[in-house]
Amino acid sequence: MSLENLYQRKNAISRVLTAENFRGEKGSACMATPETTLHPDSAYAARELGVKWKMSPCIVLDAGATVKLMDHDGPGVIRHMWFTMRSGEFFRNIILRIYWDGEETPSVECPIGDFFCNSWNTQQLIYAQPINCNPYGGFNCFFPMPFRRHACITVTNESAKPEPAFFYTIDYSLEEVAEDALYFHAQWRRQNPVPLGKNYIVLDGVKGYGHYVGMFLAYQQNNGGWFGEGEIHMYIDGDTEYPTIAYTGTEDYFGGAWGFGKNHLSESFSAPYFGYQLVPPQGLTDTPALHRIPGARFTLYRFCVNDPVFFSKELRIELQLLGWRSDQRLLQLQDDVASVVYWYQGEPHGAFPVLPGKNEREII
Repeated sequence: MSLENLYQRKNAISRVLTAENFRGEKGSACMATPETTLHPDSAYAARELGVKWKMSPCIVLDAGATVKLMDHDGPGVIRHMWFTMRSGEFFRNIILRIYWDGEETPSVECPIGDFFCNSWNTQQLIYAQPINCNPYGGFNCFFPMPFRRHACITVTNESAKPEPAFFYTIDYSLEEVAEDALYFHAQWRRQNPVPLGKNYIVLDGVKGYGHYVGMFLAYQQNNGGWFGEGEIHMYIDGDTEYPTIAYTGTEDYFGGAWGFGKNHLSESFSAPYFGYQLVPPQGLTDTPALHRIPGARFTLYRFCVNDPVFFSKELRIELQLLGWRSDQRLLQLQDDVASVVYWYQGEPHGAFPVLPGKNEREII
């Protein structure tokens, strides 16, 4: 729903999943006791107050554990998800997966931080329309996610440490789903470094019909100088050697221009559909021309809420890595790039690449 139709009656039933009502059943929230709580430390804190007084607000996510946060029949629509955790060290090591209608392979498979446009083990404020990250580490997603028969959401802690206080809220509605509704998908990738002269493959293997709705990049430059001259190419419905869509530069695609700043000093920003933020190298803070220092890290996002890219058979997306060398000559770069792509499509979806392991995801 939007402000334009918020006043209209809707034939739907609201449910919310939290550690206080992990089944989402009517009239079943806040029933935890010290014996049934999902978080013993919270029960201890509420020992003088008793049932209904924040006895089970979160869970402990043990090292190596997978927890089902949602395992519910439809039809329905997930309308909002909120997560938070104690430390950025879990951003790449807690894996979020979502399965639709009993499928065996997930339609969403991402490190939780990158899914919410937070990478480099650093909490960042994101004020986008579909992804909103607020102080201090409150991750919100507003992508609507319809399902017909079943929805399953899991988180897996692949770190060597337990997350002692993992909070979550999943707001969904039980309602009929339109026949033409598509399923939400999100996929994470990383290549470190991208080989010289090769494009970074943001997405491929997408078969069927649907529309692309956004991209997040976590980018580390290994050279000095400006990194953002590379074009983004989209190959649609049978394109082979040449793409149908080419955007003219990295900062252009993410809504900025001229290196995101004046006099070679780029400026971070977060807006409803576009964003760009610098993450200083370790030991540095606000340094002039920080984005030109080897090892500088960035995050960029674009959400195509008003301008999705439609495909009817297949979609592949590539990113060129280009900077500058002397005498106004373009330089092919070998940088560290990770990405999340968000899209909707009909099921079944094509197989995702195997998610890179802990060592391949690690930020060093």
